Amino acid sequence: MAAFDHLTRRRLLGLTGVALASPLLASVPGFAWAADEHAGHNAGGGDAEPAGTGEFIKLAETRKLKLAVNLNAVCLAPVVIAHGQGFFTKHNLDVELVNFGNSTEVLLEAIATGKADAGVGMALRWLKALEQGFDVKLTAGTHGGCLRLLSAVNSPVQKLEDLKGKAIGVTDMASPDRNFFSILLKKHGVDPVRDVEWRLYPADLLGTALERGEVQAVSGSDPFMYRLIQGGKARELSNNLVEEYANLSCCVVGVTGKLVRDEKRVAAALTQAILEAHDYSVKNPEVVAKGFQAHALNTSVEEVKAILHDHTHGHHAVGAALTKEIVTYVTDLQTVEVIRKSTDAVAFSKEITADVFN
Repeated sequence: MAAFDHLTRRRLLGLTGVALASPLLASVPGFAWAADEHAGHNAGGGDAEPAGTGEFIKLAETRKLKLAVNLNAVCLAPVVIAHGQGFFTKHNLDVELVNFGNSTEVLLEAIATGKADAGVGMALRWLKALEQGFDVKLTAGTHGGCLRLLSAVNSPVQKLEDLKGKAIGVTDMASPDRNFFSILLKKHGVDPVRDVEWRLYPADLLGTALERGEVQAVSGSDPFMYRLIQGGKARELSNNLVEEYANLSCCVVGVTGKLVRDEKRVAAALTQAILEAHDYSVKNPEVVAKGFQAHALNTSVEEVKAILHDHTHGHHAVGAALTKEIVTYVTDLQTVEVIRKSTDAVAFSKEITADVFN
C-alpha cells in the first residue's frame, strides 16, 4: 500500500472518530465503539457516559488519586487537559497528574506498589513488563494511531517488503514502534530479527540518519514522525492503523490491582473520566490543543490539532473487547520473540485486564 493510501486511511479514521463522538451517528452500524457486546450503550461526548461503561459514575465522597502520565506526549493531551475541563472533578475525583519520565518497568512498579494509583501508556511497551508479574490491571484502551514508519522522500523503499536487508532507525530497542513494526514486517515476509538491522538514535537525529542514508526507514511516534513528514524529509510507509490493526487501541489505562479489587467503583470512575476526555478531544481538538500548550514542548495548536485528528480518539476498548485486543497483541509479540512462546496468550490477557464496569 502506498504512503498516500496510509495517510488517507488515517484521515478517514479521523472522520470516523468524529462520528463516534456523535450520539446520532454512533447508532449507525459500523460506528459502534469497541466495548463489551452486552453493554448496549452508544458513544457520547460531554456529559454522556462512554459506550460500554454503563451509567455515569459519581463517587459519594471525593477520592484522591495519583495518575502517572507523560505530560509532553501529544497523544495523551486529552488526559493532560482533563483537569481544566473538569472531567475528573465531576466524578468526585481529586486527581494529581504525576509526570513520569522513567522506564516502563519503574512506572509499572510504581503503580503496582501504590506510589501511583494508575497510569496511561502504550500497550506494546507495557505487555512485556506485565509478563514479569506486576500487579497492574488494564481497564481500557483509549485510542489508536500513535506509531508511524517512515522512509525518505524519493526512496526506493516503498513497501514493507522493500526493507528486507535494510536498516531501521529507532530510539529504543524495546519501544512500542519497534515491537509493532516488527510484527507488521513479519506478516509481510520480512524477519524482523534476522532480515532487518535496528539502529539506535536520539529522536531528534532520526531524520538526519534517514537523510544521510544511514538507515532506510525510521519509526517512532508523534510529534517527531509527524514533523519529518511535514518538513518534506520523509513519507509514511506504514502506521499502526493498517490492516487488522485499524480498530485496535495502542494506548491503555492501567490501575493498581489493589484498587480494582478493593475499590472497583473508583477504578471505574477514573477510567470513565479518561475516556470522556478522549471523546471530548474528538469534538473539541482546538480546545484540547490550546490547553496542552502549557505542557507541550516546542509545539503549536495547529500541530497538536493535526496529530489528534490522525489518531482514533473516538475508539475505546473495555471489557471483553479490551481483552480480545490484548490477546491479539500478545499473540503477535510471540511471533517476533518478545513475549515468551510458553505464555498462554488468552489466559495472560484475561489476567492483566479487568472489566471494572461489570
